[in-house]
Amino acid sequence: MKRVLVTGASGFFGRHCLNELRLRGYEVHACARHILDQQDVKWHSVDLMQPGAGVELLQMVRPTHLLHFAWDVGAGFWSAPDNISWVATTLSMMRAFHLSGGERFVAAGTCAEYDWTTLPDHVHEGARREPATFYGTAKDSARRLIECYSRQTGLSFAWGVLFLSFGSDERPERLVPSIIRNLLAGRAAETTAGTQLRDFLDSREVAAAFSALVDCAVEGSVNIASGEPISLRDVIERLGNFTGRSGLLKLGALPMRPNEPPRLVADVTRLRQEVGFSPRISLDQGLQDAIDWWRQQQ
Repeated sequence: MKRVLVTGASGFFGRHCLNELRLRGYEVHACARHILDQQDVKWHSVDLMQPGAGVELLQMVRPTHLLHFAWDVGAGFWSAPDNISWVATTLSMMRAFHLSGGERFVAAGTCAEYDWTTLPDHVHEGARREPATFYGTAKDSARRLIECYSRQTGLSFAWGVLFLSFGSDERPERLVPSIIRNLLAGRAAETTAGTQLRDFLDSREVAAAFSALVDCAVEGSVNIASGEPISLRDVIERLGNFTGRSGLLKLGALPMRPNEPPRLVADVTRLRQEVGFSPRISLDQGLQDAIDWWRQQQ
C-alpha cells in the first residue's frame, strides 16, 4: 500500500493536500503541532523541532512517501535564525525516512532561491540560484544537500519551487488578505503602484500540484506556479471590483520595497508536461473564493 506522511499538514498548503492524496489511493498520515478534524486521515500531533521527534514518528508510521511542508514562515521568517534549525530538521527527516525504507521524498522550496537580479521573462528550474535572503539561502542549502544525497543513494526526490499563492487560511498580513480585510471592513487599502508582474496560484491548486508531484517519478526542481504574468495592480483592482469597494483602494500610497524584482514569473513546462498538472481554478474564481472566506471570518 502507498502510505504518505505530510508534515505541516494543518498549514496553508498541507491541509488541502490530504484529500487530494487520499483520492490518489494513499493511506494518509498528517503531522502538525495542531491537528485538524479531517476524515480518513491519521493525525499525529508532533513538534518536529523537538530532538528526535521526527525520526520517532517516521519509525512508527514507516511511510512510502513523504511530503515535507513543515517550516516556520511566521513574522520575520525572511531573516529568522530558526531557518538554520529547519534545514537541520529537514535533512534529519529525509535521512530517517530513507533509512526506514521510504521511497520518494518531496519538499517545498521557494522562488527566493533564484537570483532576482538576473531573472528571465519566465524563470526555469535551471536558472541561476543566488538567494538574497536568509530564508532563500536556507531552502537552497537544504535542496542542494538532499539532491546530492539522492544521487548517491537512489532516493527518489523532487523539490517543488513555490511562487506566489493566495487562498483561505492565509496569513492576514499578506497582500491579498490584507487588502480584502481592509475593504470588507470599510477601511482604505494602501498599496504600492502595483507595477510589479507576478505569478499567482490558488493554494488549493498548489496542493493539487504537490500531490501530483508526490504521485509521479519526476526528479529534481519543479516550479509550482501558474506561469501567467499579472500585475499586482490588476490583482488589487480585481479585489476592489469583486468587493464593490474600489473607492477604498489607494494605489501608490506605499513605496516599493528595496530590491524587489519588477517581474517574477515561472516557466511551468516541467509541471505541465512532465508532472501532467494544469490548474483548474481561474484567478478570478480564486480571488472571489478568498473574499467569501474572509467575509465569513469577519
